[in-house]
Amino acid sequence: MARYTDASCRLCRREGQKLFLKGERCYSGKCALDKRPYAPGQHGQGRKKTSDYGLQLREKQKAKRFYGVLETQFRNYFEKAARKPGITGENLLVMLETRLDNAVFRLGMGASRKEARQLITHGHFTVNGKKVDIPSYAVKPGDVIKVKEKSFSSPKFKEMREMSVTVPAWLSVDIDKLEGKIISYPRREEIDVPVKEQLIVELYSK
Repeated sequence: MARYTDASCRLCRREGQKLFLKGERCYSGKCALDKRPYAPGQHGQGRKKTSDYGLQLREKQKAKRFYGVLETQFRNYFEKAARKPGITGENLLVMLETRLDNAVFRLGMGASRKEARQLITHGHFTVNGKKVDIPSYAVKPGDVIKVKEKSFSSPKFKEMREMSVTVPAWLSVDIDKLEGKIISYPRREEIDVPVKEQLIVELYSK
């Protein structure tokens, strides 16, 4: 399975905003973007004019990095979104939001999407009572995501059960049971990722 293995903080610096890829570290004084608020590399502090294409490309890269998706997979999501009825850009974001790794993160069962992916691939979660270890698994309304009972004794999940969790309106969670449910597909206003999806549509429509 292909995945990004370079430093996560470089991605935030390249996009010029926090992508919250490292959980609690992103909220602390250790955040690399707070220390060095410019793009990485030798010319990172130089002033650059950005073309329309450059703006579109940056929005695509930002969306990919928020959700931890590589190029081929992201394009496949876009092509599926374009075939669906409705607004292509919104369809794309809904498909990304309803990945299992994102749902686990939104339910507060992972400090970041990256950690949620790791917990899923290690086999800690079930969907509707069946073990699922594929982070890209698409959840749908009515699905119940739960931590396996054998994993309850893990220090990680013991810590989670003591936390207060706030989830989006399209999800519900019982943190004591380490269980969440998909209530509905998210609406655009319920997706707080700061991405201008229309620019991504324009980029792929050329």
